Amino acid sequence: MNESQHQNEMSFMEHLEVLRWHIVRSVIAILVFMVAAFSFKSLVFDHIILAPTHNDFPTYQWFCKFSHLIGKGDSLCFGELKFDLININLSGQFTTHLLVSFVAGIILAFPYVLFEIWRFVKPGLHQTEIRYARALIFSGSLLFFFGVLFGYFLIAPLSIQFLGNYTVSDAVANQISLNSYISTLTTIVLATGLVFQLPLLVYFLAKFGVVSSQMMRQYRKHAFVLSLVLAAVITPPDVSSQILMAFPLVILYEFSIWVAKMVEKKEKSQEIKRI
Repeated sequence: MNESQHQNEMSFMEHLEVLRWHIVRSVIAILVFMVAAFSFKSLVFDHIILAPTHNDFPTYQWFCKFSHLIGKGDSLCFGELKFDLININLSGQFTTHLLVSFVAGIILAFPYVLFEIWRFVKPGLHQTEIRYARALIFSGSLLFFFGVLFGYFLIAPLSIQFLGNYTVSDAVANQISLNSYISTLTTIVLATGLVFQLPLLVYFLAKFGVVSSQMMRQYRKHAFVLSLVLAAVITPPDVSSQILMAFPLVILYEFSIWVAKMVEKKEKSQEIKRI
């Protein structure tokens, strides 16, 4: 009896036991990367987390160069951030260090977590499906990291610039708590990374017959509205950030329609072969 047949004949509790060990290994991987990120405090905070608070951040330079390229002068160049980061809790900086390290652990361990998910569902897949599933691990990891970079280099810095420099009066100075800054940055980065998993999610939903390309086309207008709503939830109340977030969501939705169509074609061809 091979591994696939054995796992197909396993009881519900035995499946839970197998799933538990996949989760345990995933958590261990996250903790290993978390410890590594915790050890490189200066690199993580000074060169990554706090980098968007400096004028030499790549995104600000790109916008400034683009402004000069199209003849708009310094209209798209960002000035100094008019706020100070402060810590008001005794354990604030330590807990922030732990939180950032944990988020870094999740991001760095994401490919391995996908691999553990694939190992869990592998026994229930056909040989051809296993080949495609391996490609999904790579594409899912690629989409996640692309989403993380998109959130870090575009959505987060624009949001920080808008919210950090926004004032109701010159008499009111912005002193942003470290926790508020970190939560905004990490939420945006993680959310965009997960949102970019939409094609992967649609693949499995189409595989189980939950969604179809025809249904997704039918609800395209609703999806566009939902993209705007989701972008508004993920990003701070900044119109430019919301538009930047909504645009890739729309593209991902259109790409997901194509993914669903490819799944339907493969399912149909397999049915014809079985006949």
